[in-house]
Amino acid sequence: MDEQKPNVIRPQEGPQEQFLATSADIAIYGGAAGGGKSWAILAECTRHIQNGSFGAQVFRRTTGQIFNEGALWDESGDIYRPLGGKPRKDIGRGTWTFPSGAKITFGHLQYDKTVFNYQGSQIPLIVFDELTHFSKKQFWYMVSRNRSMCGVKPYIRATTNPDADSWVCEFIDWWIDDKGFPIPERSGVVRWFIRVGDRIVWADSSDELSEHKDANGVSIPPKSATFIAAKLTDNKKLLEADPAYMANLMSLPTVERERLLGGNWKIRPAAGLYFQRSWCPVVDAAPAGMRIARGWDFAATEKNETNDPDWTSGTKIGELDGHYYILDNRKGRLSPSKVKTMYLNTAAEDGKSVNVYIPEDPGAAGKVVAQEQIKWLVGFTVRANRASGDKITRFTPFSAQAEAGNVSVVRGGWNESWFSALEGFPEASHDDDVDSTSEAFNGLITGSRYNLNNL
Repeated sequence: MDEQKPNVIRPQEGPQEQFLATSADIAIYGGAAGGGKSWAILAECTRHIQNGSFGAQVFRRTTGQIFNEGALWDESGDIYRPLGGKPRKDIGRGTWTFPSGAKITFGHLQYDKTVFNYQGSQIPLIVFDELTHFSKKQFWYMVSRNRSMCGVKPYIRATTNPDADSWVCEFIDWWIDDKGFPIPERSGVVRWFIRVGDRIVWADSSDELSEHKDANGVSIPPKSATFIAAKLTDNKKLLEADPAYMANLMSLPTVERERLLGGNWKIRPAAGLYFQRSWCPVVDAAPAGMRIARGWDFAATEKNETNDPDWTSGTKIGELDGHYYILDNRKGRLSPSKVKTMYLNTAAEDGKSVNVYIPEDPGAAGKVVAQEQIKWLVGFTVRANRASGDKITRFTPFSAQAEAGNVSVVRGGWNESWFSALEGFPEASHDDDVDSTSEAFNGLITGSRYNLNNL
């Protein structure tokens, strides 16, 4: 009988191997999409599973991010089952138990107060998947739970994608250049720090921090940290298995493409990054046979000499064979009664073949208003959608298609105003045309009620 070959967990050469080899107390890995981050942290958790007293805790911000189809829990099975791991799922958490008794637990920190569920815990290895999703308060509280009585020196591992507005960006600033990109020669370099109140003091060695003492005159023990940059081109296995993934990232709008493909930590949404009129040729007419939708964003204040109210905006979009045509945009700063008149007249002009999409504000009052607006258009197809995600998230699907050259604009007197409004997003003071465009486009591509989590 052939001797059974042992299971071997082996990282890819490059950043993944470097991440699994670092001795830093805190190691943050990634900075772009597709760098093999999830596999790396799941593999790291197996390092001490022969120690029956060892335990690792893996966090995502929400339960869904752990247990959704193909998410972290599903991926962990490919690694842990061959090593003898036995899974168990409970409400909000999942645990793998190994023959030695060692455990790897998956859980969430959905709210800041969730950290208090871990009061008194001693966790040798704490893992944060997508660190920028967690608050600074959550991270530093859990650092206090990073303790060990099993003989394994406590340590923390984390993965991340870039976010210029996250506390993580400030924490890893030394490893990032002025343009927001990782500095290759610093990737993996270990530095030391202490926290004095909420301030972090950095040094190149632990000895440089020995003079710092707390209020009682006791030396503050330093911790080591490193950032290891990785991006899609470092993950040869993913590129071989899914060569289209690169194209998926390249099709993203500028800001998200720079973050997720380029690993840029300092790029932020700015005017012209989500829309440029040069992306959309102006045509004299649209083809026949299109599916057509009009989206609305409502306001209800008239303009006077002293105010600068929002606009009621309605944008009409058609689609044929994967190409989109902006057919019309109309707007006004109107009283509630005039908004209703504009809404009814526009629907009558468009005809009943045009689906109408309106926003539904959160809360009971928003639902009542939306139901009333649907009743106004008896005989028309009207759907109210409760917004999911912020305005940028809702606009991103349209932005991506425009940048890819899949959007044309039918010539009209409204063109300049609509172009200017979209080019100014998100810095402009008014985004009504952006919102009505998002309503029409997202409704059109799904054909019914839409959820931005599925776009």
